[in-house]
Amino acid sequence: MTLMQTPMFFVTLAGCLFIAVYALLIAYYRKAWKAIPGYPSPVQTHPPVRISVLIPARNEEMNIGACLDSLARQTYPCGSFEVIVIDDHSTDATAALVKGFAATESARRLAPVCLGLAGVEGAQTVRAHKKFAIETGIAAATGELIVTTDADCIFHPQWLSTLAAYYIEKGAKFIAAPVRIGDSRWKMDGSFLYIFQTLDFITLQGITGASVHKKFHSMCNGANLAYEKKAFYEVGGFKDIDSIPSGDDLLLMHKIYKKYPEQVFFLKSRQAIVSTRPETDWKGFINQRVRWASKAGSYDDRRIFRVLLLVYLVNVFFAGLAVAGCWNSWWWLLGLLLLLVKTVVEYPFVRVVAGFFGQQHLLVYFPVLQPFHILYTIVIGWLGQFGHYRWKDRKISK
Repeated sequence: MTLMQTPMFFVTLAGCLFIAVYALLIAYYRKAWKAIPGYPSPVQTHPPVRISVLIPARNEEMNIGACLDSLARQTYPCGSFEVIVIDDHSTDATAALVKGFAATESARRLAPVCLGLAGVEGAQTVRAHKKFAIETGIAAATGELIVTTDADCIFHPQWLSTLAAYYIEKGAKFIAAPVRIGDSRWKMDGSFLYIFQTLDFITLQGITGASVHKKFHSMCNGANLAYEKKAFYEVGGFKDIDSIPSGDDLLLMHKIYKKYPEQVFFLKSRQAIVSTRPETDWKGFINQRVRWASKAGSYDDRRIFRVLLLVYLVNVFFAGLAVAGCWNSWWWLLGLLLLLVKTVVEYPFVRVVAGFFGQQHLLVYFPVLQPFHILYTIVIGWLGQFGHYRWKDRKISK
């Protein structure tokens, strides 16, 4: 038997082909990200569109105050937007803080409305709690443009102005906008968890922008979305996806994309960046990522499913090489060589996205974190298929 007929040869060849296809995918994402035109600071030259900012909140007493303060500093005309906080059965002081905010100096600009879900028909039996909260908020909203975010977020002063200008200029039905983990106003300790989740999130945001711009597949983050209220109802809102606990962002995006494929956009603007708090412990981080992964089996967009499958198989291949190396050191050598190729391929993409978010200083850790990220991808992808996790003090299961 010649070398080219041995199982070792075929496995090595398969691994090289896997990495080659993966490298082409990452190169495509990098090129697509760089091709997204940056959107300049808006100049208000038209009548402002009415905006309804929806903030589903559950047990957010530590975050809601900073979120509302940040909204009160928006440059968008105060009479042209409303803020609706939907209190999802909080057991802490979230609702009281929102109502108490009306008595502060900032209330002259903001005057947030707090809607409680307690007593709302269907609230006790619903499985998709966040979707139900958003639906309740939209029903009460007076704005033409719905903007959704989270209670642990803070915003650039021109956030709403930028979203509104882009919406009018593009005739958009759905806008995915950038999200960043961390902000100078939050003290970060430079912990391994913070660095790991930030670099992971930078990669996800780069893929989001690239894929939406090129209409390669649907992807977004619910902390920074804008969509037309009329379009939401035209596609039936969350109908047919309302039994899925997560997916208030991506699954809705794809529904609107199917109806308006040319009117779904990614807004690449630093003024549109929303900053969100990092998870502070591994338990919270794992539950968050399992929640995100749990909707993978529900994707109607098969394009993203194929991408996810490729990425997962590449990472499983690396794990297989690590195990096989216990019997033959060749597999360890092959794994190290392919890992080097993977790192070299990914680094330029992550660097250009990190530069947009002002977080390129974290890239020094990127090569070191590669083995941890491979393990993380495998574990989270596997756990996500079971759909069991805890979120906002609730136990969620399929």
